[in-house]
Amino acid sequence: MASQDRLTPTLLHPTTTAPLLKVRNLSVSYDRQEVVHDVGFELGRGKSLALIGESGSGKSTIARALLRLLPGGAAASGHVEFGGQDVLALPERRFRPLRGRAIGFVPQDPGNALNPVRKIGVQAMEAAALTGETDAAIRKALILETFAQVGLDNPQRVYDSYPHQLSGGMLQRVLIGLAVLPRPALLVADEPTSALDVTIQKRILDLLSRLQQDLDISLLLITHDLAIAAERTDGLVVLKNGSVQEAGRTSAVFSSPASAYARKLHADVPALNPDRYVKLRDPSLHRHEGGQAPKIEVSAVTKTFAVDGKVLTAVDNVSFTVPAGTTHALVGESGSGKTTTIRLLLGLDEPDSGKISVAGERVSGRSQQSLRSVWRHLQLVYQNPFTSLDPTWTVERLVREPVDRFRIGTPLERSEQVREALANVGLGEHLLTRKPGALSGGQRQRVAIARSLVLKPDVIVLDEPTSALDVSVQADIVEVLLTLQARLGLTYIFVSHDLALVRQLAHTVSVMRRGSVVEQGSVADIFENPQHAYTASLLESIPSGISATRPLVQPKQRRVARQEQIA
Repeated sequence: MASQDRLTPTLLHPTTTAPLLKVRNLSVSYDRQEVVHDVGFELGRGKSLALIGESGSGKSTIARALLRLLPGGAAASGHVEFGGQDVLALPERRFRPLRGRAIGFVPQDPGNALNPVRKIGVQAMEAAALTGETDAAIRKALILETFAQVGLDNPQRVYDSYPHQLSGGMLQRVLIGLAVLPRPALLVADEPTSALDVTIQKRILDLLSRLQQDLDISLLLITHDLAIAAERTDGLVVLKNGSVQEAGRTSAVFSSPASAYARKLHADVPALNPDRYVKLRDPSLHRHEGGQAPKIEVSAVTKTFAVDGKVLTAVDNVSFTVPAGTTHALVGESGSGKTTTIRLLLGLDEPDSGKISVAGERVSGRSQQSLRSVWRHLQLVYQNPFTSLDPTWTVERLVREPVDRFRIGTPLERSEQVREALANVGLGEHLLTRKPGALSGGQRQRVAIARSLVLKPDVIVLDEPTSALDVSVQADIVEVLLTLQARLGLTYIFVSHDLALVRQLAHTVSVMRRGSVVEQGSVADIFENPQHAYTASLLESIPSGISATRPLVQPKQRRVARQEQIA
């Protein structure tokens, strides 16, 4: 036991050729219920390994067991060797110097990881202290340099800001910067790019790969995206319900998955299967299409805001039309104007100029009361089902509220409409009395969709409707949406930064940048032959794995698109 209590110098900077991390027979229990079962894997010095699987597969629990960050009531057994010593057996006072310095951690949710009442710079100084540097000025210089490395354009502004003054993507980059600042031997990254645009995601993953190579850092990447894992790691461990389904070199597992579960993960990744829903997207399946006026018309719309005494143009002369029964996507990075555009479409903001109409009814220039007739036929599905549904309401009340507000039909007819809406999204009546906390993420989003359907609208605005969901749950939701569109003739506006998903779901697309539409047309044309360099850069950022059957943009087309200068 004495040898386990002594923290050997090699743990801070392991130099042997043996595996840096060796996990054997790891099991984790919460309140005596085992959730991780006999897991084992190895990670070599300077190598990368991905733990992949859906929510509940045990990925994050394994990471927290390695970092000794399990909550109270949880217990881990087995062996976790770091630098040749079983750190799972070390007392906390001996392990604490390793956490942050030798083993870095990038959590998934920056909202919970950063103190909201302390400036970023103050919190960054704590990470800089782990470098051993005592001079405050040098520590600050290291912080600013690292912030620039992770793609923060104005490091000093970030340093002086509180967390609420930065976007979610910026906060995630702050977390990654703080984790790599002490130059750890092992970096554990728990879904480090799930909240980021594809271009920022690529920049962060490129950075992690570069740090891994330049500094000989080992990377343990936790993700549900098989394409990212295949593109960025040397080895894969596929988990389901806390057990290893298969493990091996990335190339082998990705190209020839042996387990049924790994094959399902492969099939559910949009970037690897762009034509999965091609039959459901066939316009001939959709009602109300052909020869009619567009269901949605947005014409020369501009919207400005006054920010700190300056005029910010959020939407600049944007125009597009959407035929009935089809899906039009708005894509672009954060700040491109997507959200402002849909707020204008929904009548939540007024444009400075231009015209918006839905099913022939003008949206702009009307009072909130007169918009009720438009809203009955124009509904919204929010981004996050974990925050968009009132946790104190039952499923029945959540879905029924819109028909109660519009006083449609008798109470008995309203109850029947609720059941019909739930059936449309594949949910049974046994869920009527449950509250959101008793539902899975996929079930919650189905409830949100049912709520939007209960009024029998013509148009549904989908604001990043699957970004908070695992890839397999996302695939189920996409199939529900496309099936409903084919059967009911619905028209969708799909807002997303996930171009791989847009390729599967949408018929037409507008690519937005800094409030303007830089390119638009059919999804097939835009994805196969992008004319603007910004579009090409978005498409190039999509992770496509190591052996995808067909990249979303062909190399020759990418070279042509690159020739156009980005303004």
